[in-house]
Amino acid sequence: MSDLPVARSAVHPVGPTAKVKRFLKEHGWSYAFIIPSMITFIIFTLIPVLWALVISFQESDIVTSSKWIGFKNYVNAFTTDNGVFVQSIINTLYYTILTVVANIFIALVLAALIQGRNKYAKTVFLAAFYLPAVTSAVIIAITWKWIYNSEYGFLNYLLGVLFHIQPIRWLSDPNIVLNSIVLSTILTVPATGVVLFNAAMGSIPPDYYEAARLDGAGPIQCWWHVTLPLIRSTTLYLVVLYTIASFEVFEKVFIMVPSGVGNSTQVIVTQIYENGFQQFRYGIASAQAFILFLMIAVVAVVQFRLLKSDVEY
Repeated sequence: MSDLPVARSAVHPVGPTAKVKRFLKEHGWSYAFIIPSMITFIIFTLIPVLWALVISFQESDIVTSSKWIGFKNYVNAFTTDNGVFVQSIINTLYYTILTVVANIFIALVLAALIQGRNKYAKTVFLAAFYLPAVTSAVIIAITWKWIYNSEYGFLNYLLGVLFHIQPIRWLSDPNIVLNSIVLSTILTVPATGVVLFNAAMGSIPPDYYEAARLDGAGPIQCWWHVTLPLIRSTTLYLVVLYTIASFEVFEKVFIMVPSGVGNSTQVIVTQIYENGFQQFRYGIASAQAFILFLMIAVVAVVQFRLLKSDVEY
């Protein structure tokens, strides 16, 4: 009897080496498939991000050698160039609030209208609304730049013919240029939101709506008290997604107003671009990038706390 544990130990070793071998035998192929992606992520994403964090604490430019200066770049980010970075934060927040609210509302309405159609009409509408998502953002920005052209743009032509309004300087008037960019974003259908909201609405069991109708609820009450609460997780995902995209807006501003209109079109990413690639102040640019990261993280945490839902169906 005393030899039995020894025999078992010899047949089934349980040391660290045996555990590693058993783990590799069971899961080795899974890790073999993801290792190339992980290596690519580490080399081209993680290491540059960590290096940028190091640079944000250094006085680094194209001429002088790097010198550790602590949080001075984070202070200089707000004080250099007469506080333009503060104005860029205000502009970015303004752009984000308007575009995120409008995109979520438009996507909800369009998805609800599509949901009641037959499957063929639904397919046509979803394909049409999803088209902007597969179109280059640069192409969309160039198109809007031509639409907004003050001399021969389609929008001024339309307003002149219908309402006899004099040409408006949509992209050169500092009082309206940011609103023009916001409007171009809102009028570009939020394709991802329409598709995801439509899918979420389609997965809600019909029994909930039948029960609501038996209690006397109308279509709007059903939408408000049944549909919206049950698609809250999808709403959270889209709010976070659109918020991140709005905080990182760059190509639309850069294409539509490449030289800027004073400080009225400065957003956070254009400031990072100017400091990093035009003035070669890499330390300040890196600090501004991590300030942007912290802003997005804080806003995302708040959104998760406000919109999280434990409802399952």
